[in-house]
Amino acid sequence: KGIGPSVASAASRDTLLVKISTDSGLVGWGETADVGGTRGIIEGHLKNVLLGKNPLEHRKLWAQMWGANFGDGRAVAGCDIALHDLRGKALGLSIADLYGGRRRDKVMGYAAAMNYTDGVRPEDQHPAEAAALAKQGFRAMKIRTGRYGHKRDLAVMEKIRDAVGPDVKLLTDGNGAFTLPQAVKFGKELEKLDFYCFEEPLPQSPNYAGYDELTKSLDIAIAGGEVLDSRATAREHIVKRSFDIIQADISLCGGIAEVLFISEMARLFGIQALPHCWAGAIVIAASLQLNSLLAPHFQGFANGDEPMMEFDTYENPFRTEITPWKFDLKSGYFDVPTGPGLGIEINEEVVKKYLVKT
Repeated sequence: KGIGPSVASAASRDTLLVKISTDSGLVGWGETADVGGTRGIIEGHLKNVLLGKNPLEHRKLWAQMWGANFGDGRAVAGCDIALHDLRGKALGLSIADLYGGRRRDKVMGYAAAMNYTDGVRPEDQHPAEAAALAKQGFRAMKIRTGRYGHKRDLAVMEKIRDAVGPDVKLLTDGNGAFTLPQAVKFGKELEKLDFYCFEEPLPQSPNYAGYDELTKSLDIAIAGGEVLDSRATAREHIVKRSFDIIQADISLCGGIAEVLFISEMARLFGIQALPHCWAGAIVIAASLQLNSLLAPHFQGFANGDEPMMEFDTYENPFRTEITPWKFDLKSGYFDVPTGPGLGIEINEEVVKKYLVKT
């Protein structure tokens, strides 16, 4: 059956893996999305930037990659993650340790769950799914919304809140299904149910039109930014406060250092950073490394929110099969891998199993 958010369903998954090999035998792995010709940019432009170069000159190469591809954050991100992995392996340090050491050894996870399933009523699926996730130990979870209209969706939200109780953080993702007036009306109802945030209800694009007005119109935190492509587009939305929570994605927005920079820039404006994470094991491992570095929101306050990592709870062989590392939830948290680079190993035989030849 097809599974998906408000606007579309899919019965399959895909991802774009980047492998950078060296003459010493070390290999670095990255991951991104093959959208808008990303693979072609990597093979046709970025590959020539990297061939024959010293992978330890990471920032120099990173800057050259931006210049070679006219600003495609996805292509740079895939290579950047692989270069981080490679540099960490060469130096015997985890990515977090490359940045001077982690702030935390475990990161709270929030379940990205309760998608719409074709032929299944959300009233029957989502409350039971939420209760099961809470039993597994998730203290925060995200629900899709926007497919069946406000009244029906809100009724499902009420059942979910009843199923998990008042202490679980609830987030919801509109995936661009709402107009501005609809989002304001729906957001006011979410406030009554004590939802943590309302993610990307308006159309999703790097210009995020209307989000600054939406943020000013509601008390509930508005989250967005998963399709940002660089610090340049992020800065514009930070300055005009398009979001209360910014969600730059390391696999789409230039890589690890770029999202770390964006997150720190957002903190200067009192905007929380919850980096988006919707991919396989490589991006999850990289996201754990990143989240181990982020400061709490409102550092210095006793109730400052610690970073949370989005975790797709649905079946995904790119998470469960390509690495022996197990992303096991322990009392609501995921351990940050401590090995060199990403801290996980990639099984190339499994990669070959799922390889699509073009």
